[in-house]
Amino acid sequence: MLPPDGDAADRFQPLRPGLVRLAYRMLGSITEAEDVVQEAYIRWHQTDRSVIREPGAFLSRTVTRLCLDILKSARVRRETYIGPWLPEPVLETAGDEDVSEDLSLTLMMALERLSPLERAAFLLHDVFGLGFEEVAATLDRDPAACRQLAARARKNVRADRPRYPVDREEGERMTDAFFAASRSGDLTALQNLLAENVVAYTDGGGVRNAALNPLFGFRRVSGLFMGVARKDDGRLPPVLYKGLINGLPGIVTLEKDGIVQTMTLDIEDGRIVGVYIVRNPEKLRHLSGLAN
Repeated sequence: MLPPDGDAADRFQPLRPGLVRLAYRMLGSITEAEDVVQEAYIRWHQTDRSVIREPGAFLSRTVTRLCLDILKSARVRRETYIGPWLPEPVLETAGDEDVSEDLSLTLMMALERLSPLERAAFLLHDVFGLGFEEVAATLDRDPAACRQLAARARKNVRADRPRYPVDREEGERMTDAFFAASRSGDLTALQNLLAENVVAYTDGGGVRNAALNPLFGFRRVSGLFMGVARKDDGRLPPVLYKGLINGLPGIVTLEKDGIVQTMTLDIEDGRIVGVYIVRNPEKLRHLSGLAN
């Protein structure tokens, strides 16, 4: 006989935010993460909870396995995705300060380069603190294999973590300066902001105009924004949000086609080394309320 329904909800709700973060890190999609967590809740609701000693471990295992199933088909979708793929942007909200680094865009992109099993082992052990016995039970592998998976992932991820996270005030100042320079076509200002080895990713998903490949180097990146400025006659679109996006400084703007857009900056040693722009409407639905 199952415990009462109220018990299921009462024990599940405090765990929901962490489960959504786990699913988002696995999938890079807020929509899919929320769907996975809802499916995990349905399974939790149908389970004999009286025999489960650690609900958090049980639900983390359930969410991870659901995500691994999705990633099998996601790999195929990513291979046919038009242009660079970026994760759905997540805006910082109250209480997020302690998880911003683990949601950072650079980390999410590093995770994307891992195999699904490497990603799961790293997240469960290094980020969520599960022991390798529990990781092994989740992934249906032995603990030694899970240690190797996590070690390989850790080596790749460590190279992509920022050495010196930018100060929040400095990040906001540089975001303001870059937004003004890139949209007005101020080449001199761009020269003072962009690193020579800067890279820009623009994710339009084949739905909105965007570069089909990452742009490397100051000349190509500045050329992109000079072209945007000419098309927009140097006019600045309304800013709907300014703050951290996936742990990095950025803004959300309302573009002239009426759809929101995010721009996030990776800053090192006072220069912008990465520009990440999400234009694909499918990845911005959860931000559409900002325009109302």
